[in-house]
Amino acid sequence: MLYVVNNPAFFLSHRLPIALAARDAGYDVHVATMAGAASADIEAQGLQHHEIPMSRSGKNPLQECATLFALWRLYRALRPDLVHAVTIKPVLYGGIAARLAGVPSYVAAVSGLGFIFMRKRQGLDLLRGAALTLYRIALGHRNSRVIFQNTSDRDVLLRAGAVRQRQVELIRGSGVDLAHFAALPEPAGPLVAVMVARLLADKGVREFVEAARLASGRPDSLRWVLAGSLDSGNPAGISAQELQDWQKEGVVDYVGEQSDVAGLYACSHIAVLPSYREGLPKSLVEAAACGRAVVTTDVPGCRDAIEAGETGLLVPPRDATALASAVQRLADDAVLRKQFGEAGRRLAERAFDIRQVVHRHLEIYDTLIAASGATRKFEPSDLD
Repeated sequence: MLYVVNNPAFFLSHRLPIALAARDAGYDVHVATMAGAASADIEAQGLQHHEIPMSRSGKNPLQECATLFALWRLYRALRPDLVHAVTIKPVLYGGIAARLAGVPSYVAAVSGLGFIFMRKRQGLDLLRGAALTLYRIALGHRNSRVIFQNTSDRDVLLRAGAVRQRQVELIRGSGVDLAHFAALPEPAGPLVAVMVARLLADKGVREFVEAARLASGRPDSLRWVLAGSLDSGNPAGISAQELQDWQKEGVVDYVGEQSDVAGLYACSHIAVLPSYREGLPKSLVEAAACGRAVVTTDVPGCRDAIEAGETGLLVPPRDATALASAVQRLADDAVLRKQFGEAGRRLAERAFDIRQVVHRHLEIYDTLIAASGATRKFEPSDLD
């Protein structure tokens, strides 16, 4: 079993429980990612790690070809019975390489379609057309499953003929440990609205800051807390200078990237994510498990993570005024927050439990392995 993921830290935060369960089920689990400090943590879990050259921007054709070739070469060396690719580049290049290398079984986890599908369509869109062509090639493996986190992404690729209905699996997110992300009563003190996300424009970070500005004149001392890391390698990344300007202005409290997200929600009252499009945001799944009311945008992925009017409120994307109004509505209504939070916890128990997510993945793996008739096991000498 080989997992292909762009970032080692993302693998640890979003796929580690599934990989460990696969290992416990008898798979010899390997992980291929780009270089990163978290690679050592993957190996510390007893999983074998392989470094793959992978750029963040995708603007250099030679670098993209090098990634595709490196994956093909790794597949030929390891001879995996099954490859599970996660996020856009691994899905596209990993799927093409799997077909070229004759990998018996392939799983693609589509955790979002990327910025090309966030833009408004105006006439002929060559980039969108090229992306759909790559998806058709990458997802054309005859013994494969494609896991979607929301129905919008699924329907886009179904309409384009990039996937077949029999390939499709719908699993809402990467799951949450309900014991760790416990539902606790709201804390005393000033109300806190928190956004947990990488500092990217398309996560709605600027709208969050602008909403905080709009709400700053109210006397209720609502705190707007921003938690997440800069991502300078991403074209949509917020600059360090812009972040410094926000901190000097003082309308939001920036607390950086948090390792204890459950603890952060325990100290908060409202979870906010004004993203432009998602697969299914882990931060909102965790907020639901913690029993926190949510304000998010009415876009694919975000609206799939809540039950509108029952666990949270939906607002239009790129609309700071509507965002500020919705957050303020929850800040002013403790009864509604409590109702939303309790319903969110029930939603997490019903739809997001990590045990259910792991079980679904293992079922998919076993089905594909059985269909391929794979019996060969990897031997270390294959890498000599």
